[in-house]
Amino acid sequence: MDTNEIKSLAEIMKNNGVTSLEIEDGKVKIKLERSAAPAAAAGSAVPFSGLSDHPAQEPLPQEDPCTYITAPMVGVFYAAAAPGEPPFVKEGSIVKKTDTVCIIEAMKLMNDIAAECDGEICEILVKNGDIVEYGQKLFKVRKSGS
Repeated sequence: MDTNEIKSLAEIMKNNGVTSLEIEDGKVKIKLERSAAPAAAAGSAVPFSGLSDHPAQEPLPQEDPCTYITAPMVGVFYAAAAPGEPPFVKEGSIVKKTDTVCIIEAMKLMNDIAAECDGEICEILVKNGDIVEYGQKLFKVRKSGS
């Protein structure tokens, strides 16, 4: 394993919020750990950059009408009930609360993961067979009526 592969793994960890990763490849065993993004300490001084004479050019971001279905456990993400079968949902699928959207395998047990609200799947954020962390975002869902 070369340094570029290690840098790539570190970047993947950072982008997906993973704090610990251990890989064994033949004779090489690597353990990567990083701390979670530090929050600004309460009461800490933040430098003041002054007021601008120019009004802000960009409008304030509007509240996102979407919510996320997150992984309730660590495990392997499966988009379908079995290999070769169609996925439970695709981008654009309409789901009702309690509809199964995926399976997470944890400790050799298959756990059905259900939608937490009625809505439309806007985006699938993980791939079939990916290892997911507790709390990791799996699906972006636009709630019905939003």
